[in-house]
Amino acid sequence: MRHPAIVLMGFIVAIGLIARLVAVAVEETKPPPGASLGQRIYYRYCIDCHGRSGRGSCRATLFLIRPGDLTDPARMRASSDTYLHELIKHGGAPLGKPGMPGFGSHLDDSQIDAVIAYVRTLSR
Repeated sequence: MRHPAIVLMGFIVAIGLIARLVAVAVEETKPPPGASLGQRIYYRYCIDCHGRSGRGSCRATLFLIRPGDLTDPARMRASSDTYLHELIKHGGAPLGKPGMPGFGSHLDDSQIDAVIAYVRTLSR
């Protein structure tokens, strides 16, 4: 027979872990003061999956999403601005990356270009 105090402690720890995961999932991040247009858009639309650094977020991991590593210089050099523009605008499904949503209904072409310019700084 299990000791009731140990079982209770197990439940308390489990509830604490679940609460922490929920807190990470709903955490709202704000861009730093003086952020560029591209950085502000990145923080609004991209940070949930790609994370602040561009390597992926805890939230993405929690939901078993593996976003592309935006800090990998070789990967970023291999991706043209046109490719990145189409990926951001239309999403990844037409390009074989079904996890990436399209943002063409939220962002105009100049905003997408600003995000691309910011994302390119993450791999430097």
